[in-house]
Amino acid sequence: MIDFLPPAMILLLGALLIGPTRGALRTAVVLVTPLLTLAAVWQVPDGVVLTLQFLQYPIEPIEGSPVRRLFATIFALMAFGGGLYAYRQARWFELAAAYAYAAGAIGVSFAGDLISLFLFWELMALFSTVVVWCGGTPGARAAGIRYAIMHLLGGVILKVGIEGVMVHTGSIEVRPMLADNFDHWMILIGILINAAAPPLSAWLSDAYPESSPTGSVFLSAFTTKTAVLALILLFPGEPLLIGIGLFMVMYGIIYALLENNIRRILAFSIVNQVGFMVCAIGIGTQMAINGAAAHAFAHIIYKALLFMSAGAVVYRTGLNKCSEVGGLFRTMPLTAVCGIIGALAISGFPLTSGFTTKTMISQAAANESLVWVYFLLAAASAGVFLHAGIKFPWFVFFQRDSGLRPKDAPWNMAVAMVLFSALCILFGVAPQLLYDYLPYPVDYKAYTAGKVVFYLQLLLFSGLAFFLLLPLMRRTETISLDTDWLWRVVAFRAARRVTTTVARLGLALRELTELLGQKVGERGRRLFGTRSADGRLMPGVFARAWPIGTTALWIAVLLTAYVFFYYLD
Repeated sequence: MIDFLPPAMILLLGALLIGPTRGALRTAVVLVTPLLTLAAVWQVPDGVVLTLQFLQYPIEPIEGSPVRRLFATIFALMAFGGGLYAYRQARWFELAAAYAYAAGAIGVSFAGDLISLFLFWELMALFSTVVVWCGGTPGARAAGIRYAIMHLLGGVILKVGIEGVMVHTGSIEVRPMLADNFDHWMILIGILINAAAPPLSAWLSDAYPESSPTGSVFLSAFTTKTAVLALILLFPGEPLLIGIGLFMVMYGIIYALLENNIRRILAFSIVNQVGFMVCAIGIGTQMAINGAAAHAFAHIIYKALLFMSAGAVVYRTGLNKCSEVGGLFRTMPLTAVCGIIGALAISGFPLTSGFTTKTMISQAAANESLVWVYFLLAAASAGVFLHAGIKFPWFVFFQRDSGLRPKDAPWNMAVAMVLFSALCILFGVAPQLLYDYLPYPVDYKAYTAGKVVFYLQLLLFSGLAFFLLLPLMRRTETISLDTDWLWRVVAFRAARRVTTTVARLGLALRELTELLGQKVGERGRRLFGTRSADGRLMPGVFARAWPIGTTALWIAVLLTAYVFFYYLD
């Protein structure tokens, strides 16, 4: 047994206490529980800490390692920041669901076997759906249903793979593998669905913007990053992930540039940023894995900061589209500054956390002579600056004056944004604070003259391109069709067409049956008789009194036919 309470259980207990408590006590639960969880995370030593028995399989629900602790740490910090941001605005059941969701992510972080990983995985799917539903609108309810269906599908696929591994190997250990058989493919596909890898990524951009302004902050942090951790633990060095990651990078950029909805821009940007991590995992070297882990850590912070900034705008104005807002820096200066810091961090601007982590991934590709990968990642960095580094803050806080004069963010939202802004700058100025806790020893210097000049040139020319092409960047009331159009529209229409066709066939069959019934009824009445209107029996053909001669003739004919066919055979 263990001499400390498992970190995930602490946060789950806090989620259970949010509902019954009130006032200052609820505030204490919301703010203290993640800090207690963080302390417990650092009590977990390396190796398997707890072993239980499930049928003939040893269950290891808690296993520590540097990469596991790193992810659990940022998940706990994110729960604290999200709770601070949301506790005065969110309803209690949204906070409870969000904390249970975070507990699932921490449970996945320390899961030492595939069964424990799957159970916490499904816990995340359940409570993240509730967080989406807490948006409270018809769109949120519909998006939550689609979100649940997609994650249940991913869970079933993952379960099929895990059961196959259990049957064929007799082991449920979390260990590195390759996509070289059906079982491993099922596990990989199940994880990639949670990582929002296209073509099954539309659930993210569909659901996250429909949640509440506070709920989207929590949603941005856990699901895709637990998938990144699962890929690090199970599929490091899988070559297929390089191509998938690069596709995610470009896909996210294109759709974010086309989008008008403020939070949907940031949602597509999640796909883009996770693509960097997936590509690094596919490279699989120690530096690449370090880069993936570090970038996931930094990404959770600056992406949450961006969603906090966008959420404050949505909370104060009630508007969701770039074309509806503008000039908000006049009355929301703190929100604007924090949003700009998050935008610079996601773009990999020097002196921000994005620069010190993203460049590590590019360097890992260069070390392996993956020239095309290196240049595509560099081009993607420019694309990120276009859609998240400039487009988001420019259209929301600057461009034309929309005439809106909302108040700045409430004080708890402001404190959370300032805290995360400070972390973005801290890990950019002093990256060694993060590098010391990466899975492998770090022999990398982020700040060399060549790297700084290269990225500054890349970003500045991207900014120039944005303003030169500004007329093309202005968004209108358009809808960007994603792959979910195939099943939300095409499949729905096809199903409706099939249903209509079946209904028509059923109607035609009923009419035919009625017609045949009428024919059969008439023939039956002729053969067997019926009753007249006054009740008298009207005999049919078989009810008539046939003459004895006619009867004898038919008997003779039938006997002759029988004898003929008997001898013929």
